[in-house]
Amino acid sequence: MPHRYIKKILQARVYDVAVKTPLSPARGLSERLNNRVLLKREDEQPVFSFKIRGAYNKMIQLTEAEKARGVVAASAGNHAQGLAMAAQRLGVDATIVMPKTTPDVKVNNVRRLGGRVVLHGDAFDDASKLAQELVEKEGKTYVHPFDDPDVIAGQGTVGMEIIEQESGPIEAIFIPVGGGGLIAGVATYIKYVRPGIKVIGVESEDSACLKLAMDSGERLTLSQVGIFADGVAVAQIGANTYEMCKEFVDDVITVTTDEICAAIKDIYDDTRSICEPAGALGVAGLKKYAQTHNLEDKTLVAINSGANVNFDRLRHIAERSELGEKREAIIAAKIPEKPGSFRKFCAALGKRNITEFNYRYSSDSEAVVFAGVQIRANNDGKAELLAEMQEHIGEVVDLTDNESAKLHVRYMVGGHAPKSVTNEVVYRFEFPERPGALMKFLSTLGGRWNISMFHYRNHGAAYGRVLVGMQVPEEERDEVQHYLNEIGYNFWEETDNPAYQLFLQ
Repeated sequence: MPHRYIKKILQARVYDVAVKTPLSPARGLSERLNNRVLLKREDEQPVFSFKIRGAYNKMIQLTEAEKARGVVAASAGNHAQGLAMAAQRLGVDATIVMPKTTPDVKVNNVRRLGGRVVLHGDAFDDASKLAQELVEKEGKTYVHPFDDPDVIAGQGTVGMEIIEQESGPIEAIFIPVGGGGLIAGVATYIKYVRPGIKVIGVESEDSACLKLAMDSGERLTLSQVGIFADGVAVAQIGANTYEMCKEFVDDVITVTTDEICAAIKDIYDDTRSICEPAGALGVAGLKKYAQTHNLEDKTLVAINSGANVNFDRLRHIAERSELGEKREAIIAAKIPEKPGSFRKFCAALGKRNITEFNYRYSSDSEAVVFAGVQIRANNDGKAELLAEMQEHIGEVVDLTDNESAKLHVRYMVGGHAPKSVTNEVVYRFEFPERPGALMKFLSTLGGRWNISMFHYRNHGAAYGRVLVGMQVPEEERDEVQHYLNEIGYNFWEETDNPAYQLFLQ
């Protein structure tokens, strides 16, 4: 299999539309990490993503009869744009089925490139099902976004360029992973030409389908997929890509939302360009790996795979980047309800800067504080802060990695439930962001159980975030769980979350 793919990569027809992107030094990151960091700038492709390579290489291999019948694909963004551009160049009719939740910026660009857009369903799986129906009904050729040999070979040309551009020793290449097309193609070529280079996949921790497959030894499907890094939000690794990854990928690591946001900021600082969350996975993984393995004076390469990010999302990314760089800690504490307590709290912080402070009267004897505090950019900085605060003011709760605290509670501090609110259970949801979705969600939940608390935030993404409290009698808890599963939205119960218990219960 390797020899077959090497030949396909070497013969791949991508440069009719794609460009050879630069392998650029990241000077700021290099200095901070004490390593030589290079960024493979696939965000500089004509459609701002590497996807144009695989899409065009697949299209150019079609017979004239297949081109005449047209092509169809399911995509939530980057593959759709790559396929639309390839089809436009070759004069082929392209139908792309996209979820209704797809951001307008991506839908409009596909249309601008001449693709026919069909909006269907709330998620990729719904779009994919309709695309397959069009294949059967209209005889069109389905162009898979990642699990196709010609698509994989097209993506593999990224690895070929890296070797051409950097003749010196490379310690490791860090590659974003969704369905696996990019890492399968690049890893196959790298291991054939320079097997000593480590190939490391990087996944968002809430969509780590390759890591799940590698750890279990089979292609299992994730029960839920996080949507912050929407470009890699894939529940199951591809069949072809998995076989190649098993043989050629050295390691797979995961990164958090905060670490992805910090990587986006790092890339901006060094290049003045803004990657999408999926596109910044390589840098996030590179940073984590270099620090965990104490690497120094090595050449490390990260593939910046795309830059198709909604402008509205930048606010959320900026908020989370400080947490991802471990330069901010979020803490909660109880302080006496009396004059001088806040001053004592600040004195315990020493010379650290307070980035956020929320105070809530709790009782006649105490108040609850929610605070953001700047710390040194390492885990020791947070440990020192917690130790000093506990020494001077008593128990402190670390909320730095608490999603409900960061997404919801920090904006809601100031509302304990009255004693009349009983049997309250709390859930955190992600639901599709489209006209009427919020009202439907509210109406559906409120039809059976009383809603006692509600907080909604949208970050310019395809999904909204909701924290909701409902009054559910103990004997109906199993029923409500079944009901929520039927709705089909990602959700997590947060009733035992300390952020909720301290500030809202």
